[in-house]
Amino acid sequence: GETGTGKEVVARLLHLASPRRNRKFIKVNCAALPLTLLESELFGYEKGAFTGAERFKPGKFEIASDGVIFLDEVGDMPLVLQAKLLQVLQSGEFSRLGGTKDVKVNAWVIAATNHNLDKDMREGRFREDLFYRLNIIRIEIPPLRERKEDIALLTDYFIQKHRRVLRIKERFKLDGDLSKLFHEYHWPGNVRELSSTVLRLLVGDDPDTIRLEFLRNMEADGFPVDKNTISVPREIVEPSSEEESRAPESLRSLKDLKAQATRHIEARVIRHALEATGWNKRKASRLLKISYKALFYKMKDLGIENRQQ
Repeated sequence: GETGTGKEVVARLLHLASPRRNRKFIKVNCAALPLTLLESELFGYEKGAFTGAERFKPGKFEIASDGVIFLDEVGDMPLVLQAKLLQVLQSGEFSRLGGTKDVKVNAWVIAATNHNLDKDMREGRFREDLFYRLNIIRIEIPPLRERKEDIALLTDYFIQKHRRVLRIKERFKLDGDLSKLFHEYHWPGNVRELSSTVLRLLVGDDPDTIRLEFLRNMEADGFPVDKNTISVPREIVEPSSEEESRAPESLRSLKDLKAQATRHIEARVIRHALEATGWNKRKASRLLKISYKALFYKMKDLGIENRQQ
């Protein structure tokens, strides 16, 4: 499935629904580590295997034995490691880095990728024999734009989730026009983008800013905007003649706009934290995971001096 569709969520659900639900679930991101680190992470190493290896360390396959190991972004795994992974899948055995004995494991393997592995095999970037070893039960997770019936449910779920994490007591609901736009939007970042957008709204981002981004993204990516369903101000899709004729030097820099947006969001989040803790600054600083001194400085800088302001 595409990036952000929820592949890890599905992997964890499979684990919870399996006979190994009470055993370990171990995740390894195959795209996040360079070759040498990924090999030691997966298969472990013996003491003295390399400089700095002062003690034996088991790999993720050993830790996941009798449980489940989730290989995220397996399509990014280097070819040399693909061969070693194939060996583990075929025999259930491998040797640690610097080791001479084979280690036997019994882990169930779930692998995920956003690659087109058929294309990668044709171009020699993914081993065909490994593909057929992994491709026993195949689950295709469709992008969010192909399951629009889930958008309202997921939006409500993320609103409740982020309210709970941020301890926001006020109720929150999308206005009608933005709710329609959520349904029409093509969500290139899928569920992850939806979660991020809901969080932005909850911490005080301007709904009109998000509406503008969505409409411009749809236009740029070739997704038509239904103007009968969604009110689309002309200045959102195309600049006005006044904007076009305005001198370039009168435009604000992206750096200035980013700084202003950051101040706005920080102020909203700090106020929410203060409200949630009854304006106890020490508790609020712990909630925000910053020092008391840093919170005091930010409040002064943002003009947050008391409950009324």
